[in-house]
Amino acid sequence: MTAPGLPAGTRAPVPWQVWYLTLALVWGSSYLLIKLGLEALSGVQVTALRIVLGAAVLLTLVAVTGTRLPRGRRTWGHLLVTGTLLCSLPWTLFALGEVRVTSAVAGIANATTPVAAVVATAVLLPGEPVGRRRQLGVGIGFVGIVLIAQPWSLERGPDPVGLLMVLVASASYGIGWTYVRRHLHGVDPGGLSMPAAQVLVALAQVPVLLLVDWWRRGLPSGEPLVPAGPSASLGGWALWGPVLAAGVLGVVGTGLAQAMQYAVVRAAGPTVATRLTYPIVVVSVVLGVVLLGEGVGPVVLLGAGVVLAGSLLIGTRGGGRRRHTPAVSVDPARMGG
Repeated sequence: MTAPGLPAGTRAPVPWQVWYLTLALVWGSSYLLIKLGLEALSGVQVTALRIVLGAAVLLTLVAVTGTRLPRGRRTWGHLLVTGTLLCSLPWTLFALGEVRVTSAVAGIANATTPVAAVVATAVLLPGEPVGRRRQLGVGIGFVGIVLIAQPWSLERGPDPVGLLMVLVASASYGIGWTYVRRHLHGVDPGGLSMPAAQVLVALAQVPVLLLVDWWRRGLPSGEPLVPAGPSASLGGWALWGPVLAAGVLGVVGTGLAQAMQYAVVRAAGPTVATRLTYPIVVVSVVLGVVLLGEGVGPVVLLGAGVVLAGSLLIGTRGGGRRRHTPAVSVDPARMGG
């Protein structure tokens, strides 16, 4: 199969299943790393460090492999949109959302990405019939979201603002990859060109994110620079532990994960890659419960199961004839955290 980070056609003695499982573990643990980073950093600071380190890794791989970045003003105009929808926006919202909800709930919310992708397809790709099976999957997914939110009992359900943030972050992935299919097919030079370009767009947005975060914290009702709690002393591990967690999120969960994702897509196809959402949810919930002691109520677990069932139905072949849509060398329904 193609080696991660290397041009198409370069062979490596590693089965794609190994990268698949590794990617599930990496992205499934990203919600845990975000939560740990928030012990001493703000949500925007976690995101900024993630983007900076992820961009450094990707640019290094691009230089080593001789990959060229996309060209053309029009292409970069579309990349500005996809870099926002696939990188800076969801990563920021996940980090801000996890200030209010558990890492397990954030991971569960990620399973709603296929639901958003189907809705976005109906809007952005009207020539591609959605099909009854996928429509049913969307309906089931919405039922699962309601179960997770538990609007009938706000005291038992997750924080509504935090839940909305992580749901919007997940929906951003589905919308972003549908936008890629609509506007960027046929312009991908291959390799890590497109993901590197998108993270570069996010990198250019980091100063704006930090400036807004700094301004917000300067308001009378703003949050302190460092969250209150056990890490507020900033002594030893209390500071560097969270920074290290955010660093691992950037280097491994953002930079290297992009290379692994492309290895899976090229070897097994995007259909297999889209199924990453299922082990990602399991990993995020297990890590949150076991390592952080997070409580996941039975109704939330039921909602997670319903959402996964809807996502599975969406990803199943069938449900009517579909017009062929030109593909790109990316997973059009990426489930990354």
